Amino acid sequence: MENKPSSFVDRQVVPGDVVLDLSKMSNQTIKIGGGLRQESDFITVMKAGKLRFSKPNKYWVESSQKRYVPRVDDTVLGIVVDTKADNFLVDIKGPALAFLPVLAFEGGTRRNRPKFEQGTLLYARVAKANPGTNPELSCTDASGKAAEFGPLKDGYSFECSTGLSRMLLSSPTCPVLEEFGKKLSFEIAVGLNGRVWVNAASPSTIIVVSNAIMKSESLSGVQQRIMVQKLLDRIQ
Repeated sequence: MENKPSSFVDRQVVPGDVVLDLSKMSNQTIKIGGGLRQESDFITVMKAGKLRFSKPNKYWVESSQKRYVPRVDDTVLGIVVDTKADNFLVDIKGPALAFLPVLAFEGGTRRNRPKFEQGTLLYARVAKANPGTNPELSCTDASGKAAEFGPLKDGYSFECSTGLSRMLLSSPTCPVLEEFGKKLSFEIAVGLNGRVWVNAASPSTIIVVSNAIMKSESLSGVQQRIMVQKLLDRIQ
């Protein structure tokens, strides 16, 4: 028998749904991620969300909780809420504010301190995340380079569910971004904490892309492509 992804993929599922019957699949190792569990030959759902599949064989449930739980190496979009002597205090939509040390930048020294006003949007990496303590951020990658981290200027930012963030960061590229990328030039930064930033030379491009992203969460891949094609037909 040919191994096809479950018919539940990209659909809403709820606890108790049986999404795979392993007895009907030929020899294949299935990897199950968050929100699923195996009971004998059946893979069942543990939490509500959308069933996702990535090739060759991984399944997981993407839940759209609004509250973000920080994990080390997550990329996040944070908003500076206060400046202290050694840290910036940053809202990352988590249970507590995050600390961003003034030295957590490429070449950061006490003399060479970055200056950020309240409300500055930052693209950062979670460096430490321990329960019961404030998470710590860094604007460098693991090797100490700035990479793409730092303040995001101009553009438009909006909040979304963590599930939508994960969809936008998925590989291969999610349909809504892939289709826009063929015709429009824009920048995007996605935080796993449920924030998105979009920038482009034209304000109308920013608006079209942002609105489409917000609408895409409830759409299948095919529906996302159709929506983007209709939007592109209107603006070209």
